[in-house]
Amino acid sequence: MTPTPPSDSSAQLASTSYLLAVEDTSFLLRDEMRALRFALEYAKAELSLRDWGVRSTIIVFGSARVPSPELIEAMAQAESVEAQEELERMRRKLRWYEAAREFGRMVSELGGARAPQDRWRDNVIATGGGPGIMEAANRGAWEAGAPSIGFNITLPLEQQPNRFSTPELTFRFHYFAMRKMHLAMRANALVVFPGGFGTMDELFELLTLRQTGKAPRVPVVLFDRGYWKRIINFAALHEEGMISAADLELFDYADTAEEAWETLKRHGLRAHGGAIE
Repeated sequence: MTPTPPSDSSAQLASTSYLLAVEDTSFLLRDEMRALRFALEYAKAELSLRDWGVRSTIIVFGSARVPSPELIEAMAQAESVEAQEELERMRRKLRWYEAAREFGRMVSELGGARAPQDRWRDNVIATGGGPGIMEAANRGAWEAGAPSIGFNITLPLEQQPNRFSTPELTFRFHYFAMRKMHLAMRANALVVFPGGFGTMDELFELLTLRQTGKAPRVPVVLFDRGYWKRIINFAALHEEGMISAADLELFDYADTAEEAWETLKRHGLRAHGGAIE
């Protein structure tokens, strides 16, 4: 018996196979398409940064757990003893937030981000895009009237972008490797505020790239000598023969935003094709 012909092509039109490849989400999310997704994550951020004339960046890392002044103010309304003890602990960290905020403002005013040359911007503040130190650095750039970048990452506990990164320069990555690549590839300098596992991961990634010659020799500044010398005993690594004496010259320390900026300049921070005076 001859089957009844379809009355029209609605079944074909409704099939996902008929979608253009770029419209077919289920196709793009297949395991076999991982290399393409990786390339797309590179291209999307790269083209947006070029459109904005971002030639170079200064990367600011640090803990997402450092409180903002607004969070401190909200916590101050609590009445329990435990809450007050936590408040005092958080207040001690507020100085890091304010220093990162001041640093973001200073870099944006003096480093070339706010005043492009032939459309290109240098030393644009770039962070991981989240709260805490990241928010503070983006906030300083925003207060200076300069663009800044937020390289966010998809996490099981979703990280929301902070409200101060430039919306058109606020990106979200699935792959940590691609996010790290974008953080590193146009960095003129790295300033690392106190932080935990994530901050140390990024710090040692960049130090290793510099140590092995896989990245240009750019200044690395660890903010708050007391914190970093207590947390990481770099001298012991040298004493044990795990790093060379020259590796101890891969980074420097600073205790204020002004000292961080001066240290970057002393180590050769550049903008517009020349050294910053």
